[in-house]
Amino acid sequence: MQFHHHGYVSGDPRVQNAAGTGVDRPDRLPDEVDVLIVGSGPAGMLLAAQLSQFPHLTTRLIEKREGRLALGQADGIQPRSVETFQAFGFADRITAEAYNIGWMNFWAPDPENPERIVRTTRTEDYGYKISEFPHLIVNQARVLDYFAEAAAHGPARIVPDYGVEFVGLEVGADDVEVRVRTAEGQRTIRAKYVAGCDGARSGVRQAIGRTHVGAAARHAWGVMDVLVETDFPDWRIKCAINAAAGNILHIPREGGYLSRMYIDLGEVAEGDNHRVRQTPIDEVIRRANEILHPYSIDVKQVAWHSVYEVGHRVTDQFVDDLDHPRVFLTGDACHTHSAKAGQGMNVSMQDGFNLGWKLGHVLTGLASAELLRTYDRERRPVAQQLIDFDREWSSLMARKPGEITDPAELSTYYLATAEFPSGFMTQYAPSSITAEAPAQELASGFPVGKRFHSVEVVRVCDGNAVHLGHHAKADGRWRIYAFADAEGSALREWAGAAQDIVERFTPEGADPDAVFDVKAVFPGRWEDVVGVPALFRPRSGPLGLTDLEKVFAAAPSAWTTADVFAERGIGAEGAVVVVRPDQYVAHVLPLTAPDELERFFAGVVAMPAAVASRP
Repeated sequence: MQFHHHGYVSGDPRVQNAAGTGVDRPDRLPDEVDVLIVGSGPAGMLLAAQLSQFPHLTTRLIEKREGRLALGQADGIQPRSVETFQAFGFADRITAEAYNIGWMNFWAPDPENPERIVRTTRTEDYGYKISEFPHLIVNQARVLDYFAEAAAHGPARIVPDYGVEFVGLEVGADDVEVRVRTAEGQRTIRAKYVAGCDGARSGVRQAIGRTHVGAAARHAWGVMDVLVETDFPDWRIKCAINAAAGNILHIPREGGYLSRMYIDLGEVAEGDNHRVRQTPIDEVIRRANEILHPYSIDVKQVAWHSVYEVGHRVTDQFVDDLDHPRVFLTGDACHTHSAKAGQGMNVSMQDGFNLGWKLGHVLTGLASAELLRTYDRERRPVAQQLIDFDREWSSLMARKPGEITDPAELSTYYLATAEFPSGFMTQYAPSSITAEAPAQELASGFPVGKRFHSVEVVRVCDGNAVHLGHHAKADGRWRIYAFADAEGSALREWAGAAQDIVERFTPEGADPDAVFDVKAVFPGRWEDVVGVPALFRPRSGPLGLTDLEKVFAAAPSAWTTADVFAERGIGAEGAVVVVRPDQYVAHVLPLTAPDELERFFAGVVAMPAAVASRP
């Protein structure tokens, strides 16, 4: 990581200097704010961490609980989420404490004795097959802790306002009046924008008249986090277990001892009226042992348990007004589904990531309010894809042995659809921030609309192998990657024109890379890279120090055998890849057309006169 460019740092470099509203931040909730986040779940906490990078804004997060979440219900972390954690600075730390899913095993009735289960398939997990990051299991509460730390250590010093309950809201022409209740009574806060991150029973959703569309399946599952003694041989491996007595999805958890079990409780009778939710934990454990036969579990402690009926719902609209949105819904407030696919927390965080930089850009004048229209257009289709996937996965998981014609069908489906549960299937449609007609053939491995898939490169200034995408932090900046042509002449000519473009869109007095983080990647050996244009060596911070970490080479070195040009389909003519602040590819352009780059950003970024300087 980079620091010292604002002067010598002797303490933790992850703690950024307070700025703007982060200086002497008041403890009392203000009467007026720019953004009010309702709810401290995954989407809300990520949103707070992102907006902490915009200290000229007043952002507050209210939560009716009196303190941090102690025990989270979600625990599956897809590789795309770990990519996101990398951008917020804590991927390594959370990976160290999480359970890494390396394998998934499948169990079914023994053909010779159907009352017993036997292992039928052992499959490698999909995580490392399609990403440099793993598939993890970790308590949701720890994820929230890390985002809370990022928010508190950002320039805006955002911390949750606990013990504040959302009561209602009224949307006006210029702001939103939000009624809240505290220990001191009820009061009203005026907010320019409100983010409803308050769960499946969202009060914000009800207040703006949005409704869930969908229904609950008539099937119940018990779920429990347990510490046990057992003779089941795969206790520390993720397993899908199909037996004559029902089904179990077994997921080891962090810490080496704890595991989560989803136990099939069968079809729910007509007119049950949710009575199945009262199923006692002893009955859930009995069912688990019946399914696991000839193995058994002796439960020593139940850390948490619940019973639920599978539901699949998407809210009809993720904002209060499609043309002029002021209230936004995220996470369970706008999409609910089963927990077995492990997607809820992950998709919720991407809701927050999508929304956060857009609010920051609009409120600082870096973009027009039209940018906010893209939130519903981008995230609602993703939620519908999630519901469709979860409905199919849940149906497969709930089948009886007699309904299965191919014993390998579940494992085949699990691997064949790996890109979706990994979080890499999302591809945003053309819009003002995602090009309609990119020169995709110039960089076929960076599909426009999909997340930027990192590759190892060699940093020219020191010869170290690093991941190109890991340098991009969640700081609200656009990324421009210029992949040089074989001779380098086209890149140098492009850099001269791009320098003018960057300067025209950058506020006066701000760092040259305050809006655009521009990097160069050369083919060939890193030792041979010379004569780098000034665009890729900007002066940073109040000391005006040259940033030497924006130039890379692709050739194999002593530290890596990767070649980004070969792995991402970039030819001898080079390419320009534009990446949004939330890590999704926005455009692919030729080096010979800098005017196209300018036209794209003219429709996205406001001119400097309207832009608030970054600290």
